[in-house]
Formats: sequence, structure tokens, C-alpha cells
Amino acid sequence: MEPASAAGLDGEGGGGGVLSYLERLEMQASLSHEKSGKLQRTQTEANALRSKIQKLRQLRNELKAEVTRRQALVQAATASLEPDQTVGMSEQEVLERRWENAKAILQAYRFTGLRGQLTSRGVCIHIDTAFEDHLLDSYFVDLVLQKPLRIRHHSVPAFIPLEKMAAQHLQTDIQRFLFALCQHLNAYAGRKYQADRLQDDFAALLTGPLQRNSLCNVLSFTYKVDSGAQCVPFSARLLYRDLTGTLPTDVTIACLGTEGLPSSWERRRAAHRTLFSMKPLHQVFASFARGEKLDLSLTS
Repeated sequence: MEPASAAGLDGEGGGGGVLSYLERLEMQASLSHEKSGKLQRTQTEANALRSKIQKLRQLRNELKAEVTRRQALVQAATASLEPDQTVGMSEQEVLERRWENAKAILQAYRFTGLRGQLTSRGVCIHIDTAFEDHLLDSYFVDLVLQKPLRIRHHSVPAFIPLEKMAAQHLQTDIQRFLFALCQHLNAYAGRKYQADRLQDDFAALLTGPLQRNSLCNVLSFTYKVDSGAQCVPFSARLLYRDLTGTLPTDVTIACLGTEGLPSSWERRRAAHRTLFSMKPLHQVFASFARGEKLDLSLTS
């Protein structure tokens, strides 16, 4: 009986014996060590991200506080120049006082993408647009500082409601006018950026041309998403009713040629509709291109 027992120990008999069992234990220990290392690296990365987020939030709060402080200075400077205080002042003195107020406004707007320079007749405001940390187009508005305030020159696109905003706010609250204009221009730049990215980076997923208007608040396109054995095209229409927003307010998605397809495609259509409502256009298509699994619970 002893030879048989020896054969079992050296792994040449039965189901592999002790050596095979030890190999399995070593493999399990190696896998466990590898998983532990990955978990530790993931935890380290998560801690680094949390620290970065905390620093960015702190910086954001500091910038907001600085903007608020500057705005208070501008309001105080503006309030100090009441109509009755200009009585007896020469035209040159009134103009100099307005220039001082303009300097305060420009200083306050330094953190908001607005910058400017004094001109012989007033001030020229430059508005730098951005989306997702990408600097985009820049526009200017040349203001004449006299009563009534008026716009001398500008590079704002014709489809931006500049005249409407000027009629509402320019004579009563120049800060509100500039912030409203900045909102409209940044939103337009953001929508245009998304549409350009779709055309340039994800043309392979489109089954036809992207149709858009000049304001980029109406987008229509057809696209395909490969899902295993079937590749069914979708048609989409995105409407941005809020001209100061970069996400659509109305999304219409249709699944083309769905006769005989399972009900899961209807859930896909509804999930796509929710995705387009929640994320920028190019980010949605980036997830499609990576083949990420669609969360079919995203229905509305």
C-alpha cells in the first residue's frame, strides 16, 4: 500500500494529488494579491480625485467671493453717481467719473470671461466664450458712455437678441446687460461646439448629414448604434428652448424600421432620449463609440 500512497503525494496518480492542490493554492494566492493591489491603487486614485475636487471647490468659492466683492464695489461706485450729483459738474468731469465706474466694472468682470479697455468715447468689452474648459470664440461690444448709453460697434452674431437685451437692461443696469449677453454667447458657443464635435469626431455613427440652424438650438440627425447582431438606425431632433442653456429642453428620438423587433428596442429609444437630455451631445456619442453598455433603466 505504501507505493500507491507515494504516487498520490507526488501527483502522478489519482486526480493530481498534493502538488496539484498546492499549485491551485498558489494561483489563488496570486490572484488574491493582484486583486488587493488593484483595490489599493483604486483607493489611492479615488483619494487623489477627492482631494482635487476639494481644492477645485475651494477655488470656485474663492472666485465667487471675489466676484461678489467686486460687484459690491461697482454698485457702490455706481450709486455714488446720482443724477443730482452731476449738477454743476463739467462734461469732462462727468466723463471722468463714468470712466472710473467703467474701470471698476472691468475689474469686477475679470473672473467672468469679460475683459475690456477704455476708449476715447467709452469702453470696449470683450467676451471670451468657453465650454468644458475649451476656449472658443471671442466677441466685443463697443459702448459709448453718454446718456443714453449706446452700442457703437459690436461683433455679436445677428441671431443673438442683442437689441432686445440692450432695450431691457442697458440704460438701467449695465452689469445685468453684460451678464445676459455673456450667457447667450456662451450657450451658443457651447451648442455649436457640441454640433461641431458630432460632425468632426463621430461622422461614422451618422447615417446622414447633421441639420442645424444658425443659432444651433435646433439639431436633427440620424445615427446608428451597433448592438450585437442588429444595427438599427435612430432619428433624433433636439430643441433648445432656453437660449442660455447647452442641454436640449425637448428631445425626440425615433427608432427606424422597428417592425418585428423585440420590445427592448423601445427601451433603448427611451434611454437614448434621456441620455441626450442629461449629457452634452458629443459625450453621448463618445459612449456609443466606446460600445458602453446602455442602461435600459434610463426611460422616461
